[in-house]
Amino acid sequence: MQDLSMKLQEIAKLPPDRPMSMPGAFYTSQNRFEHEVSTILNSGWHCLGRQDEIPNSGDFFTANLLNEPLLIVRQADGDIGVLANVCRHRGMPLAEGRGNVHRFVCSYHAWAYDLDGSLIRAARMKNARFDSKNCYLHNHNVQLWNGFIYVNLRSDAPQFNFPKLDTLLANYKPDSFRLVHVAEEVWNTNWKCLVENFMEGYHLSVVHPETLHGYTPTGLARKLLSENGYTSYAANYPKNIPTRGYGASGLTEDERLRSTLFALFPTQVASLAASLLVSLSIFPISAGQIRVKWTMSTYGKDLSEETIADRISLWEDVNREDREKLERMQIGLASKHALSGPLAEEDYEGTVRDFQLWLATQDRKHSFRERF
Repeated sequence: MQDLSMKLQEIAKLPPDRPMSMPGAFYTSQNRFEHEVSTILNSGWHCLGRQDEIPNSGDFFTANLLNEPLLIVRQADGDIGVLANVCRHRGMPLAEGRGNVHRFVCSYHAWAYDLDGSLIRAARMKNARFDSKNCYLHNHNVQLWNGFIYVNLRSDAPQFNFPKLDTLLANYKPDSFRLVHVAEEVWNTNWKCLVENFMEGYHLSVVHPETLHGYTPTGLARKLLSENGYTSYAANYPKNIPTRGYGASGLTEDERLRSTLFALFPTQVASLAASLLVSLSIFPISAGQIRVKWTMSTYGKDLSEETIADRISLWEDVNREDREKLERMQIGLASKHALSGPLAEEDYEGTVRDFQLWLATQDRKHSFRERF
């Protein structure tokens, strides 16, 4: 694992015009994965989904992030909370899937919790040390941004602040988009592979010749903003294709003629267009497996129900195409011959280098903490 950390630092120091990929072990080593879980993944902000998945009081859905069961709920006061989905009595998960409740009742011994996580009933509990005020569900750090819900598992969560990315996305009005589809599936790939794949336009025309090449060809990909914590690029459309929706009134012509793709490190990737917002939340399971939750949202009434159904079907095909390639690549990455290779120019794979630089910075930061 130490060798991979050193290799990451070496690659991060390469000149911008001579970028290289990381060797296969960076994506297949379970030791490396466990290091990432305890450092960059445990300290990062993770997207759990969209706020309008839970529009009403008592609406909830569940997730499992880095072996932490989570309960995401719209509380009585309208706020969104992310609670530990673990009964304070004997550790039973309180809910699964999604639904609507007035309170959460443990299926094991009927302890009951309010929507804010406070214990409101513990049947037949006679114990001199028992105090209901000390038996509340843990409330994780929550951040709401552009209609998304984020969680951080650490008590000393880093600041969530991306002003330049806010400006890049502002004209699209992403917080105004409405949810039309949610799906989850398990992919047999490394979490970093999906981040890198989604965020580079180099593969678009090759991997997606029927689904994406016609309106986001590789040759029109252009890198956009990047800072510590995110990267972005424009998948530009040919000017002769039919309109794909008008979108918000403040959009520029350039913004209407592209999909703006961004990654919020470590585990969210998204594509934002005038009328369509698709986001993938990555839940790492092991070095070679992830759970992927993807949502689709649309702007206003730009798209008909038939068009929305077509877009869902299209993105199902796009995700399938990416999944097939990444699962095949995961096999190849285990080879001793999966060495570092040259990355393409900035507009095509500069976002991969951005991710490398961020990972290297995080690795140095956590190594410093471990030493001191």
